[in-house]
Amino acid sequence: MILLVAAMAHYRASESKREQFRRYLEKSGVLDGLTNVLVTLYEEPDKPNNALDFIKQNLGPPVEEPADVGSLREEMAELEQKYELLLQENKELRQKLLQYEPKPEEGASE
Repeated sequence: MILLVAAMAHYRASESKREQFRRYLEKSGVLDGLTNVLVTLYEEPDKPNNALDFIKQNLGPPVEEPADVGSLREEMAELEQKYELLLQENKELRQKLLQYEPKPEEGASE
């Protein structure tokens, strides 16, 4: 009988610790965060191969970009435009160069 009472007391103590831990997780927002990530994973049309990686990437607040990322994006856009212009100029110059090079049949007669 004493063992039964001791076991019940231990069960209640561990149940109390569990309840305290559950309240702690609830207050700190962990349960909401986990629920939101799991719902997002559930609603994902193309399920990822590695669910744990998905949860790791989507758990917590979204990562903010550093301040210089915006200026780097602008610089990249400008460089892409410049690259396209240079490609076009290269193409035009190649066409002009072809006008001045002898044709294969002209070079063979010499």
